[in-house]
Amino acid sequence: MPVAALKVSVIAVARRAGFLPLAMAICALLAAPSPSAAQKTLKAIKERGEVRCGVSGHLPGFSAKDANGGWRGFSVDVCRALAAAIFDDPSKVVFTPLTVETGFGPLISGEIDVLARANSWTLAREAGLGIQFAYVNYFDGQGFMVRKNRGAVSGRDLNGTKVCVQRESTSELNLADYFRANKLNYEEVALANQQEVVAAYDEGRCDAITSDISRLHSERLELKASDDHVILPDVIAKEPLGPAVRNGDDQWLTVVKWAHFAMVDAEELGVSQKTLSDEMNSEGAKTKRLLGSYAALGEALGLSNDWVVRIIHHVGNYGEVYERNLGTGSKLAIPRGLNRLWNDTGLQYAPPMR
Repeated sequence: MPVAALKVSVIAVARRAGFLPLAMAICALLAAPSPSAAQKTLKAIKERGEVRCGVSGHLPGFSAKDANGGWRGFSVDVCRALAAAIFDDPSKVVFTPLTVETGFGPLISGEIDVLARANSWTLAREAGLGIQFAYVNYFDGQGFMVRKNRGAVSGRDLNGTKVCVQRESTSELNLADYFRANKLNYEEVALANQQEVVAAYDEGRCDAITSDISRLHSERLELKASDDHVILPDVIAKEPLGPAVRNGDDQWLTVVKWAHFAMVDAEELGVSQKTLSDEMNSEGAKTKRLLGSYAALGEALGLSNDWVVRIIHHVGNYGEVYERNLGTGSKLAIPRGLNRLWNDTGLQYAPPMR
């Protein structure tokens, strides 16, 4: 069995058996990168002429194919931004649709360069699988969706219900914790993947469905009668979502991190696709550093100094990407909430670009 698949299997089996700490220690040993594998990802991408990106197979708002077969979504734009920064061409990405079960294996084995599907950052994943989460681009939480005619207004109204959840996921663990902490009873309907979970809920095989709240917004659009369902206000667990890369290549990790930080910083400074041409003439030191006319920051990353200009021109700043895919400009219309900028009561915050 390939090492990547072995590590994923060890974690899954250990979670069921209750030996997760031991499994994490074993996988940490397996995860040590070889010297020959380190510091080569960006070089390989440039030589290959494309970024290889793992995304969710069909999750409207995050990653889904449009009517013309092109990939669109919040997670998709993570990879399009990287391609823009490296090649000045956001189309130079090969997208690989992945599931929770298969997502980490292709990353660990090197089949993809970055895993951008909506994965939660956890200690077990980062310490046990030989991967690193680059940043949190979506601060999410786990919640419940139920039928409106049930009359539930809180998760505490779900005592004695059947709840659909994906097997061997963080959602399954959080579900058990929530009902135990609130001294409530429930019957778990655990299924192999999220597609089966949604189908079972839509068919009435369970009374509620639990997952990341952003995912519930997306999945509600797929139901037979989407207006008949409501997402409860409860947030039962933290679910920080963001892309991950393999251990052992600090240069690539830095590029992935700062592509996001640049987009957050651009929104804070008012640099957008609409204002970019005007901002190129700005005399502000922060804006000049961001856009590459004041310091050779791109060269430090192994990129051209106009790498941020490329990202904003082709993809947009963080706020533009959010609104287009998840916010008011989308069918999901999810309020930004915690994903507002730090100076607007949110948590999105970029380190100084200097």
